[in-house]
Amino acid sequence: MRGWDELDVILFSGDAYVDHPSFGAAVIGRMLEAQGLKVAIVPQPNWRDDLRDFKKLGRPRLFFGVSPGCMDSMVNKYTANKRLRSEDAYTPDGRHDMRPEYPSIVYTKILKELFPDVPIVLGGIEASLRRLTHYDYWKEAVRPSILVDAKADLLIYGMGEKPITDLCKRLKENPELPHDLLQTAYLTKRNQFKPEENDLRLHSHEECLKDKKKQAENFRHIEEESNKYAAQRIYQEVGNQVVVVNPPYPPMTQGELDMSFDLPYTRLPHPKYKGKRIPAYDMIKFSVNLHRGCFGGCAFCTISAHQGKFIVSRSKESILKEVKAITQMDDFKGYLSDLGGPSANMYAMHGKDQKLCRRCKRPSCIHPKVCPNLNTDHRPLLDIYHAVDSLPGIKKSFIGSGVRYDLLLHESKDPEVNRSTAEYTRELIAKHVSGRLKVAPEHTSDDVLYIMRKPPFEQFYRFKRIFDRLNKELNLRQQIIPYFISSHPGCTEKDMAELAVITKKLDFHLEQVQDFTPTPMTVATEAWYTGFHPYTLEPIFSAKTPKEKLAQRMFFFWYKPEERRAIINELRKIGRTDLIDKLYGR
Repeated sequence: MRGWDELDVILFSGDAYVDHPSFGAAVIGRMLEAQGLKVAIVPQPNWRDDLRDFKKLGRPRLFFGVSPGCMDSMVNKYTANKRLRSEDAYTPDGRHDMRPEYPSIVYTKILKELFPDVPIVLGGIEASLRRLTHYDYWKEAVRPSILVDAKADLLIYGMGEKPITDLCKRLKENPELPHDLLQTAYLTKRNQFKPEENDLRLHSHEECLKDKKKQAENFRHIEEESNKYAAQRIYQEVGNQVVVVNPPYPPMTQGELDMSFDLPYTRLPHPKYKGKRIPAYDMIKFSVNLHRGCFGGCAFCTISAHQGKFIVSRSKESILKEVKAITQMDDFKGYLSDLGGPSANMYAMHGKDQKLCRRCKRPSCIHPKVCPNLNTDHRPLLDIYHAVDSLPGIKKSFIGSGVRYDLLLHESKDPEVNRSTAEYTRELIAKHVSGRLKVAPEHTSDDVLYIMRKPPFEQFYRFKRIFDRLNKELNLRQQIIPYFISSHPGCTEKDMAELAVITKKLDFHLEQVQDFTPTPMTVATEAWYTGFHPYTLEPIFSAKTPKEKLAQRMFFFWYKPEERRAIINELRKIGRTDLIDKLYGR
């Protein structure tokens, strides 16, 4: 169709192809296309037949790119209890059989066998979070860097636009894959590796297998280096090889982020999926992402591990351009499902003194308290809301992303900033809630919340009082929908029993709940597996067996008659019979 004799790059993706800025394969493909490169994308290749999907386009001039998709393949496929999810959100009609487990490894091994002399570059969140020794919950084992299993030549971690662009520029000048490119990792033989003066050596993979505390120690260094402006190069020995992880790029500029979002996406699934439903696309079809990054640093979350803690915000012009494109879509009815991002209300927030930010290695800017250097002004976000809502064709814009109420409750020394926060809270509730506002207190126990790096539960009470007052003033009947997690490291059955009593007092019949899922490269996962908190190296309890997890989870559902007997028995067992009357009366 295009008259090409040769391709420069061929990308293999575990997701269906959707030409939209929320889908990684589309972003990387469009970025390479903007460089003038000839790119092909093979979505969800068949790995079980004669491998024709891997052969049909031949060999690329520069490299093969491999990505498992927008989610870790195992998180995408299985629940916290290792049961098959109801559907694969990134596959037509939610089918489960269109991608293998660990496509990063499966696709790369196939390509290496078929084209052993063609470089393979691995990317995506699955590879990004498995770049060093990690605990794999689904294999119940500590695994080495995914590079050891996949045999890829280079791994790009984090958001890939800058490294993939620079990689291609370098390859145009020299066909050898560079080993000094920022935000990449590679394997080399131990006898060929020469550490540099400022390198940070982690405990080897073999040391971590023998000593869980060393694995916990490693994670603190990994997280701190991932959250610094100027990080050190990290290396870790595994067998007779060394995994070398180059420092990340500085945060993208607004212009660079705009460029990524302003590429000529069709915003549609590939025509070959006509008549089929792609659940993830349905969810974001009429939503707009305002920024990248999250400075919350929640212990169980991988957003900052992949996107970084520094907020990079799109310009108003770029955002409005995307909204205008949405209004021209055939089935758009005037309602935006979300104007948000990793968090609803971090847009344009940053350190007031950037010099302090450049020296900082805290994983969170708001835990245990909001950093005094953080600018929490909500006026830029309000300006975006007003500009979007004034566009022709927009009837209403909803906020579907999670709201950080600790930012709304923070008292700045600047009265104007405090006024902006009060104005934002009122406008959010008055104009941008579809009837249910999602927030994530995650637990009621302050001890557990501290381990989670979440604010004390008193802040939820304060926010709920504001929410209820504004609903009364505005004559609204909205609901607040809280998210909670059970079986998180540090959480006991007694904590869950108290959560049941507190949520009963608040008249919540909880819906949005989940068991903690240990995913690679989170502080919570390392604490769960090792039994030590990576920052203190103090022992920490975690519920691990199905019986222990079920004993915690059932307290979410104290209001269900079928759970009553088991809960009463468990309260007797843990010595909290005083809570029986509070839950069920005398």
